[in-house]
Amino acid sequence: MELKWLLYVTLLALGTLAVQAHDMDDDNDGDDVVDIEDDLDDGIDEVEESKPETSTPPPTPKVTYRPPVPTGEVYFAESFDKGTLDGWILSRAKKDDTDDEIAKYDGKWEVQDMKDTKLPGDKGLVLVTRAKHHAISSKLSKPFVFDTKPLIIQYEVNFQNGIECGGAYVKLLSKTPELNLDQFHDKTPYTIMFGPDKCGEDYKLHFIFRHKNPKTGKYEEKHAKRPDADLKTYFTDKKTHLYTLVLNPDNSFEILVDQTVVNSGNLLNDMSPPVNPPREIEDPNDQKPEDWDERPKIPDPDAVKPDDWDEDAPAKIADENAVKPEGWLDDEPEYVADPDAEKPEDWDEDMDGEWEAPQIANPKCETAPGCGIWQRPMIDNPNYKGKWKPPMIDNVNYQGIWKPRKIPNPDFFEDLEPFKMTPFSAVGLELWSMTSDIFFDNFIICTERAVADDWASDGWGLKKAADGAAEPGVVGQMMAAAEERPWLWVVYILTVALPVFLVVLFCCSGKKQPSAAEYKKTDAPQPDVMDEEKEEEKDKGDKEEEEEEEANEEKLGSDADIGSASQEEEEEEEEEDRKPPSEEEETVNRSPRNRKPRKD
Repeated sequence: MELKWLLYVTLLALGTLAVQAHDMDDDNDGDDVVDIEDDLDDGIDEVEESKPETSTPPPTPKVTYRPPVPTGEVYFAESFDKGTLDGWILSRAKKDDTDDEIAKYDGKWEVQDMKDTKLPGDKGLVLVTRAKHHAISSKLSKPFVFDTKPLIIQYEVNFQNGIECGGAYVKLLSKTPELNLDQFHDKTPYTIMFGPDKCGEDYKLHFIFRHKNPKTGKYEEKHAKRPDADLKTYFTDKKTHLYTLVLNPDNSFEILVDQTVVNSGNLLNDMSPPVNPPREIEDPNDQKPEDWDERPKIPDPDAVKPDDWDEDAPAKIADENAVKPEGWLDDEPEYVADPDAEKPEDWDEDMDGEWEAPQIANPKCETAPGCGIWQRPMIDNPNYKGKWKPPMIDNVNYQGIWKPRKIPNPDFFEDLEPFKMTPFSAVGLELWSMTSDIFFDNFIICTERAVADDWASDGWGLKKAADGAAEPGVVGQMMAAAEERPWLWVVYILTVALPVFLVVLFCCSGKKQPSAAEYKKTDAPQPDVMDEEKEEEKDKGDKEEEEEEEANEEKLGSDADIGSASQEEEEEEEEEDRKPPSEEEETVNRSPRNRKPRKD
């Protein structure tokens, strides 16, 4: 038992030592840490001896980056892995109707590695500056024409510093003779705008396309309905996310984030305002007739005010039952001049007028129920009815709410193929952001879903795999922490070994029994022999007790039989004496030989 408690105290001391080392590690500088570790060398050496040989975590799987290569026909593909902005044009335009100080598109763009990248060599386009206008664009290999094939646009965004207010959307710039990428600005015509945008707590994922009215030739923006999914995480987790827009020739569309659909619909039904205008509109020249009655209820013209209706009765009256409280000070005002107040030295009566001390609550009223002239309190007047009004009844002439009549819409048209939008020939980023270091990568525009998926797998998929491989599990994190702070091994061992030791100590331990070999060396009986002898002695004692009890019972039984027999003989003799003698007995008794001698 003493050995068990000694082990317990030893483990407890090691735990205390580890906690002290942890506190010293947090409070002291690097040199002090070295001293603490020197003091703990002995304890750590013992712990390290008990550690398994494979204590170091397995090496993290290495993900090798290779620039993605399109696996099919593409209109545009850019991974920025060359490290330059070749093929991209920086805008030198100015915004209209804006102060000259901020009108220029002078925000900086650079090709950089991502912060904390897990894929060396993977570069991207970075919006470097904040609170500036940024614009950059690039030509497609050939213009995209909407015909019988889908449109797929896909790219990656990472808000490396989070995002306060700004966007990361792309614009597909319409093919026009006037298109000049050197003068790309906010008014440059585009066909589609797509991507994330955030300001305040409003998180958006835009999909806007400009639709041309076939009758007027004017363009109007059509906005997709807001997605039901919660988009906040994509803006705040500082991870790279993949944004994909798929437009199909049947007018259906899908918006995906990280290859998961977050919004979908149809260009004919799920855009605002609708692509096609209504067939009929309200006549702007129609006017409501003067005799049109829109009143569903009217005052009853036959109702008469009752004679006892007093419209002049006040709503409140004085309570005649109220009594002035005793001790009310009628002659004392509620407020008096402050006797401690003094006129300021700079008070000028010519300029400021006659000085008066400020008013304070009358101290005499503090102990009294009230001061000043007492007035009865006001109560509701039970006779008050207010101004009489006739009751309302249904209007028999009610015609409903008037609406102007419908007429055919002169601007009506029906475009059943809104997918066939204006062709576009360039992709651009025209952004204002209050946050810097927004990372863009791996743009692709194509018509085949498999091509886009392969491109995503070779780009965004590698980033995701590298991030996953770089994130160690719980055991790996514990191992890494112990490598930096070796005293943690003591904590780990105590955490695991102490409960096990206590369970074994208090639950599994018992009195030590001598082995069979020890019994062979001595004449002492073994436990099974001793048990058998004890059982035999117990059985023998029980048997003797039973025999003794049987003998006693037999003895008691014989004594009882003898007593009962003698008692029966006596009773028989008494009965014989009470019987009258027979003649023979009487003759015998009379004979001289049978007579008893008479006592003198």
